[in-house]
Amino acid sequence: MPDPAPDTLARLTSLEGVPSAFAATRDGIDALLRDRGLRRTTPEQTADSLLRGAHASAELSDGSVDAAVRISAELLSLVPVLKRAPLQVLARLDVLAGGSGRPATPEAAARMGDLAQTLLAPTTAPALLVAAVAHAEIATVAPFGTADGLVARAVERLLLVARGVDPASLVVPEAGHLALRAEYESNLRGYATGGRAGLHAWLLYAAEAQARGAEESPLRG
Repeated sequence: MPDPAPDTLARLTSLEGVPSAFAATRDGIDALLRDRGLRRTTPEQTADSLLRGAHASAELSDGSVDAAVRISAELLSLVPVLKRAPLQVLARLDVLAGGSGRPATPEAAARMGDLAQTLLAPTTAPALLVAAVAHAEIATVAPFGTADGLVARAVERLLLVARGVDPASLVVPEAGHLALRAEYESNLRGYATGGRAGLHAWLLYAAEAQARGAEESPLRG
């Protein structure tokens, strides 16, 4: 990811197909929430979505169900913290996953500091894109060296809530990634090693996975 700068993330919308991909995904999520009557949804549906996400995220990490469930139980309470102190959220998520909450290396700490600055900077980039970039950064940098995948997927969900895409957390992005597991893993590898082309491919993949996560919502029945 480029060094933090004013509206760094908005530059990514110049990549071919990226704006339309995320716009289509957002339209689908908006339609799901509107058609099912967001104001009439229940806390039980939110809890169901969080639990589905926890199990999907654990499966993507080949286990760690207890850790994923602990994260899901506390996740929404971290939304206001994310808006002012992203690094505090990352540390707390790692602790919930059984880690120390401290980056494993100075290099990892610096990369997460850059990510935090990027998340705090104003941007015109779509919230879904912001969530996708944060997810990939955490998953590929693996700052804590333990349950980084769980943390990365939790941050993606948190950003969808915090930035108004899915205020009641009824979409299940983790299940979208699980349904597309081979593509998920290959595109994360591409993000880590493929430069701008890898970033481009990850963003197009992420829009598809987020759309799939809407299909996995408990609002679908």
